[in-house]
Amino acid sequence: MSERPEAMPLSGITVVSIEQAVAAPFATRQLADLGARVIKVERPGGGDFARRYDTTVHGESSYFVWLNRSKESVTLDLKADAGRTVLDQLLGGADVFVQNLAPGAAARLGLGAEALAERFPALIPCTVSGYGTSGPWADRKAYDLLVQCQTGLVSLTGDEHASARVGVSVADIAAGMYAYSGILTALFTRATTGVARAVEVSLFEALAEWMSQPAYYTRFGGTQPPRLGTQHATIAPYGAYTCADGKDVLLSIQHEREWAALCDRFLGLPGLATDPRFATGAARVGHRAELNAIVAERFGELGSDEVVKLLGEAGIAHADVNDVGEFLAHPVLSERGRWRDVRIPGDVEVPALLPPVDLAGTAPRMDPVPAAGEHTETVLAELGHARADIDRLRADSVI
Repeated sequence: MSERPEAMPLSGITVVSIEQAVAAPFATRQLADLGARVIKVERPGGGDFARRYDTTVHGESSYFVWLNRSKESVTLDLKADAGRTVLDQLLGGADVFVQNLAPGAAARLGLGAEALAERFPALIPCTVSGYGTSGPWADRKAYDLLVQCQTGLVSLTGDEHASARVGVSVADIAAGMYAYSGILTALFTRATTGVARAVEVSLFEALAEWMSQPAYYTRFGGTQPPRLGTQHATIAPYGAYTCADGKDVLLSIQHEREWAALCDRFLGLPGLATDPRFATGAARVGHRAELNAIVAERFGELGSDEVVKLLGEAGIAHADVNDVGEFLAHPVLSERGRWRDVRIPGDVEVPALLPPVDLAGTAPRMDPVPAAGEHTETVLAELGHARADIDRLRADSVI
């Protein structure tokens, strides 16, 4: 059972969000996890287009189920005067407004940060954009893979044969995380100073922050880190090797003590630790091919269970190279009780992961994922709309 929102850290905080896809919904879902009331404004006749990314979760989108639990859905046509009037009513009672509309759309609707500050001085507006609301690319659309490409991330992934996208929406996730932390900071600032400050984050600049290490390496090293598949570009040995039974196991050497232990207790070659080709981290990277051949030969002599056993006994960090199915059955998740059932449209319960941050004494909300417009009439009634008014809005396709 989810804890009642009134007992949670963000109880009493109302968030109105005109959101779609991944970045903004990820930010607001985390606010909802901590008890904020999140009212998600969607398009009549379909809602957030992420609802239709796929139909794998009992007919619902895997993206939408992940990102939208514990929210209330209100459908509203923002191109209609009556729809914008309802939105103003919502914003008048809100603490935070989040939007990731297409470039220029918020300004055309009068929802830019400056316009909102004039009408709702206590409101914290948060804008999630592709490349920022100013600058040469302010009007350019941005999606996750486009940003992975623009920041150079794709040039670092894959192997020597081809680059590859990161397999999750990493730019969206980064932007959502920074929007979430920015909103929390703005709420704290408002509580301590009385000043509501706007929050802005772009997908490009969020992922640019994550690219800082390879950026430093490239700027001062003269060349960017190479693409090496599961191998680490600047540390060796650090990567996956294939065992005799065909399974891959990854090991990581971080310092010379671990390197000496690997040579002695796993490779059975204690003298290798002081071999000039491999005695330092830089030397090992410089002789990566020779080193990989030695390590790969040892892996190929042993089954994966024996490799894991010996690496563990030697104190070497290692990991099974799992697929998604193996991740789902991971003992850390099951033994630590990280799964909770969440109800989705269609009155079906599906397992969902708890948020990764455990706050002592607080259980996160794990309330249902809403159907499009499920809470429209309830929210309108709270705003003072009579039954006849609600019926008229529906007849006019405003809701």
